[in-house]
Amino acid sequence: MAMVGLALTTATVQATSRIKDLANIEGVRQNQLIGYGLVVGLNGTGDTLNNIPFTKQSLQAMLERMGVNIRGANIRTGNVAAVMVTANLPPFGTQGTRIDVTVSALGDAKNLQGGTLLVTPLLGADGNVYAVAQGSLAIGGFAAEGEAAKITRGVPTVGRIANGAIIEREIDFALNRLPQLRLALRNADFTTAKRIASAVNDFLGTKTAEPVDPSTVALNVPQEFRGNVVALLTEIEQLQVEPDLAAKIIIDERSGIIVMGRDVRVATVAVAQGNLTVTISESPRVSQPAPMSRGQTVTVPRTRLGVQEDGKKLAVVKDGVSLQQLVDGLNALGIGPRDLIGILQAIKASGAIQADIEVM
Repeated sequence: MAMVGLALTTATVQATSRIKDLANIEGVRQNQLIGYGLVVGLNGTGDTLNNIPFTKQSLQAMLERMGVNIRGANIRTGNVAAVMVTANLPPFGTQGTRIDVTVSALGDAKNLQGGTLLVTPLLGADGNVYAVAQGSLAIGGFAAEGEAAKITRGVPTVGRIANGAIIEREIDFALNRLPQLRLALRNADFTTAKRIASAVNDFLGTKTAEPVDPSTVALNVPQEFRGNVVALLTEIEQLQVEPDLAAKIIIDERSGIIVMGRDVRVATVAVAQGNLTVTISESPRVSQPAPMSRGQTVTVPRTRLGVQEDGKKLAVVKDGVSLQQLVDGLNALGIGPRDLIGILQAIKASGAIQADIEVM
């Protein structure tokens, strides 16, 4: 039983991760696309053309390209909506493959349910068209209303088209011909970058990897992998590395969420916490006049006030305690998340906590 406990402790301390999960290959990334289009076929829930001029102009321009001239005509349709279409172009996306797109209403449309997106070019940051989107929308929310009531669930003005865009242009990136690779760490750290470089060098048997900064590891492609960088990446991305994490406390004051890292340490401090509770209760009574008198029946107010101070405790947090000991000690005081946020900030202000506090 002692050997089993030792094995479990060792496995917990040495939590390793693959290089694939710790770093990205520089250049292998997604690219964001955006486009402007029209959704048609709405059941009267589209844009109000008199209020949204760009929808009316887009509709007129589209019909003119189709050979229909409606200049000067009074258009009153409510079945059209102007939308913004967004998508992510995956790395090494080839011409002819399909990607998902998200469609969002731009005007005062109430619901995009049942709509169809017309042909919409999707542009990259350089202004070139990389994909073209079209198709029927799938809406996750709905809206229904009558004359005296209305109900809305989700966001009915945002929809999605699965495989709704076709890639028309590829991004030229010759990965196999690169003489050097750069691994970009997702969480910058000097120690983790050094460990990744050491793991790669130990696997290849030569010093080819070197940490450039806390977030980058440069890797010279060995001669045997020249022209076949994919094979090299397949080997090194499976290597196991133990990442090093900085002592940090994340606080979200809006929701009361607190996340503390395992390396948070606290010096010897004394913590006192108390809550002042004020109770007010109303118990009015009816006062009636004596028989045969000329008095009146009135209601006499009666208010009871009570003041109670809970949690009159002073706890000592010992020097160098671990995260689990800190949590257990504060929980023993009956402290909720809201009070714990104030206590942690006060301990940090006193200089007794060795960790960074980040408030979201």
